[in-house]
Amino acid sequence: MKVAVVSDIHGNIWALEAVIADIARRQVDLVINAGDILSGPLEPAATAERLMALKWPTIRGNHERQLLACAEAPGGLSDQFAFEHTTAAQQDWLRALPIDLSLSEPGIYVCHGAPGDDLTYFLEEVGLGGAHAACDESVELRAAGIRAGLILCGHSHKPRVRALCDGRLIVNPGSVGLQAYDDDHPHHHVIENGSPHARYAICEWRDGQWQVDLCAVAYDHRSAAAAARAHGSDSWGRWLETGRARH
Repeated sequence: MKVAVVSDIHGNIWALEAVIADIARRQVDLVINAGDILSGPLEPAATAERLMALKWPTIRGNHERQLLACAEAPGGLSDQFAFEHTTAAQQDWLRALPIDLSLSEPGIYVCHGAPGDDLTYFLEEVGLGGAHAACDESVELRAAGIRAGLILCGHSHKPRVRALCDGRLIVNPGSVGLQAYDDDHPHHHVIENGSPHARYAICEWRDGQWQVDLCAVAYDHRSAAAAARAHGSDSWGRWLETGRARH
């Protein structure tokens, strides 16, 4: 069984197309999408159209929730832009997505952030000093009650593989569409992967265990950065162009 895992596309159709092409040459059995699909000053409608046609198993992230909430009150810039540049049918598709997903065969569980909390990182902690890898106790606590041998998450945009003491494996594939950002929840911190490459993961059940390949795919990130700037976000333009959040 070979599974491709994508997350945090954020409307970046250029990165998505490059990842789709890379997945195709790897001949996978299944592609899973762990959420945060459209929000961002890029191409949310084109991204939605492409993904709806592919019919990958897909869950909602915090940005799906926030985008849909823009129908009631204005949201953050990324969510508001995506809300205003997607159709009612595309928003209905987001609304119908589950918040998590369990696949009994071959034993996979998917959430966006931590189980039951789309705003908490699964594999990272955020303190006054910024974001860093979470301690074993925190990760074990978040994974409590999940019986699947492979646990997939997203949200932090940080590619990581973490083994639990009982052999379960947690994989964050990183972000397809955005390799750096800053955030104030729950404290100010930055995430940066150091290059503009689109990230995703291949998880393959082989020889009685999960083998994981964290993939970094080159794509036309300059066009994505130019689109972000044309849509009014210099910060997104810089993040997309460099993979760095700091000047």
